[in-house]
Amino acid sequence: MQTRRDFICGGASAAGTVAFLGCDLLNATHAHAETAPRRREVVVSGKRVKTVDIHAHCAFPEVNALMGVKIVPPTLAQTPERIRQMDTQGIDVAALSVNAFWYKAERDLAEKLITLQNERLAELCAAHPDRFVAFATTAMQYPDLAVQQLEYGVKKLGLRGMSVAGHVNDLELADPQFHPLWAKAEELGVLIFIHPTRVSELDRRLRGNGELTNIVGFPLDTTIALSHLIFEGTLDRFPGLKVCASHGGGYLGSYAPRSDAVCANFDDRCAAVPLKKKPTEYLRQLYYDSIIFTPEAMRHLIAEVGVSQILMGTDAPFPWNRSAVDHILATPGASDADFRAMLGETAAKLLGVS
Repeated sequence: MQTRRDFICGGASAAGTVAFLGCDLLNATHAHAETAPRRREVVVSGKRVKTVDIHAHCAFPEVNALMGVKIVPPTLAQTPERIRQMDTQGIDVAALSVNAFWYKAERDLAEKLITLQNERLAELCAAHPDRFVAFATTAMQYPDLAVQQLEYGVKKLGLRGMSVAGHVNDLELADPQFHPLWAKAEELGVLIFIHPTRVSELDRRLRGNGELTNIVGFPLDTTIALSHLIFEGTLDRFPGLKVCASHGGGYLGSYAPRSDAVCANFDDRCAAVPLKKKPTEYLRQLYYDSIIFTPEAMRHLIAEVGVSQILMGTDAPFPWNRSAVDHILATPGASDADFRAMLGETAAKLLGVS
C-alpha cells in the first residue's frame, strides 16, 4: 500500500556541477512549485517506510576532465530533475557511488582526483542531507593511499562507506595487497559497495549485438570477485567486513551450490586455503542489491542468501528498473517486515541513515 502527498523539491547545491544526478537543483525550487510532482510515500501496513536506494550513480565533470574522460551519453547529462525523479519513484534517500575510471592513474594524479571527487560528494550530500549519502572513492591501485583516503572520507567528510570496482587492473579484490584496506573498512564498520567493470579479457567474445559487455560481463565480474573473496579466505580473515554486491551479486546466487560441490568432491581444489565453512554459507554474510528484474529472481535470491541481505537498488539514472519500490513489493512470500527491511530499513542501518 502506498499513499502520496505534495512535496516541493528545493535547495541549490553547493557542490558545483555534477553529472547524472542533477545537483543544479536551483531550477527545481519554489519557482517550479506549481509543477513539482507529488512525492510518493511508501507505506507498508500503515507504517511509513524511509526508502533507501543503495545503487545510484553520479559523476563530476571537472573530476573526469583530470583524466580526459568526457561524459557523452544523454543519460549522464546534467539534469535538475534528479530529486523530482526520486520523488516520483518513491525514493527517499539515494546512496551515491562513482564508477571507477581512475585505476590506471599515476599516484599524484590519483591522489588529486580522489581528493576532489570525495570533497564534491561530501558537498553534495551536505547540500541535501535528507536525500543523499555517498560512498567514498579510493585509489585502489595504491592500497596504502586508499587506506588513508577511506579513513579521511569517512571520518572527516562524513562519507558512509567505499565503492570499488570488481577488480583493480590485473588484481582481484582478494589479493593480499588489499588486506590493509579491508582491515581499515572492518575497523571503521562501513559498507563496501562493489560495482563491476569491463572484463577486457572477454572483449572479443562479448562484442556484437546486445551489449554483452554489460549484460554478461558485468555480472560475471561480480561473480568472480565474490568467489575470490570466499575461496582465497578474505572473508575468513575479515569476518566483520560488510560487502554489498551490485546487480544481485551477479550469477553466484543462482549457481553457488557448485562451489560447495567442488570442495566436497575434489578436496585438492580447496586445499590451498582451507575455509572455515561451506562456500555457500558466506553468501549469507554479504549484501545484494535488488536489480534482478523479476519476482521469481527475488524469491530465489532470498532463498539463497536471506531476506536480511537484500537492499533496494535502482542503478539510477540508467533505466534498468523504472520502479524499484514496486519490484520489491512484488516479491512473493515476503512479509510486511521483509518489505520494510528491503525497502530501506536494512540499508539505513548500514549507512547510518536516520
